[in-house]
Amino acid sequence: MLTWLAEFAVYFTPLNLFRYITFRTGGAIATALFFVFFFGPNIIRALRIKQGKGQPIRTDGPQSHLLTKKGTPTMGGLMILSGLFVSTLLWANLANHYVWVVLWVMLGYGAIGFYDDYLKVTKQTHNGFSGWSRLACETGVALLACVAMMEFGTPHMTSLALPAVNGYVADLGLFFLIFGPFVIVASGNAVNLTDGLDGLAIVPVMIAAGTFGIIAYLAGNAIFSSYLGINFVPGAGELAVVAGAVIGAGLGFLWFNAPPAQIFMGDTGSLALGGLLGTIAVAIKHEMVLAIVGGLFALETLSVIVQVASFKLTGKRVFKMAPIHHHFEQLGWSEPQVVVRFWIIAFVLALIGLSTLKLR
Repeated sequence: MLTWLAEFAVYFTPLNLFRYITFRTGGAIATALFFVFFFGPNIIRALRIKQGKGQPIRTDGPQSHLLTKKGTPTMGGLMILSGLFVSTLLWANLANHYVWVVLWVMLGYGAIGFYDDYLKVTKQTHNGFSGWSRLACETGVALLACVAMMEFGTPHMTSLALPAVNGYVADLGLFFLIFGPFVIVASGNAVNLTDGLDGLAIVPVMIAAGTFGIIAYLAGNAIFSSYLGINFVPGAGELAVVAGAVIGAGLGFLWFNAPPAQIFMGDTGSLALGGLLGTIAVAIKHEMVLAIVGGLFALETLSVIVQVASFKLTGKRVFKMAPIHHHFEQLGWSEPQVVVRFWIIAFVLALIGLSTLKLR
């Protein structure tokens, strides 16, 4: 929205700064951060009053959780998404189609997650939204986003790119309408599974957002993309502003979510942020890099799949508890140890993901 101020640069030269993505990304970070930080206490207070008993805690999990986390309100994703949305509207170029597609997925997944959280809180049970119904809604939102990207994106939007290959390896054609939604849905649910300890999900999300913000900026710049040998995606650079808003809102939320958490992100935030990351990856044609940068989320998801498959086939469990962060808690790691070590893993994976830019 503020990009229009650049039109008056002929009268006041400093206004020309609003033309630059880097400047607006910094503005988006600061705006989202202060929005969440300023309104956070009131949101937490309102949610605590409305929810009463807060988010139900797993009785089969670490017993310390029943003592320290009981009564903590959830739906903290409302803080993140509101700050992110306001900041994006202010600092992004709203004529950019990619911005609206990403916001569509974020808000759609946020609404699905909110309904799931609402059912869990009101019924005080872990059985929220029906699994298949929820998956169908997620797929529908992601499918519409991919159709929009096919309509307004580049001619290569339906093509597949690999980290070690220059150019595109294949045109998926209509199969893109299966592949694209799969990436978005998988990303949303992977982040959702990771959100199980105080601060565990939000920092890796910020790390991934920062990584994809850099890649989006480079992919959207003809000179930089040509130098690096990555695929040029006109208009994709604007997604760096959205990624910046994720970082700012995430930092603000972390202030309240740091152990011991005053509020949980809930499905409202984790599902929406995961879907947002997946949509950015699809838009900038770095879906495969998402598997590297978001490797921590993939590991959490894989641990659940392995655990369920092993138990159904053999009656035995591979891990003491899934997702895998609970496995390490059961091994004797303290919650802060698990969280910080997983942050380190996420940071290393992000560096590996960035290094793929020079593999071409």
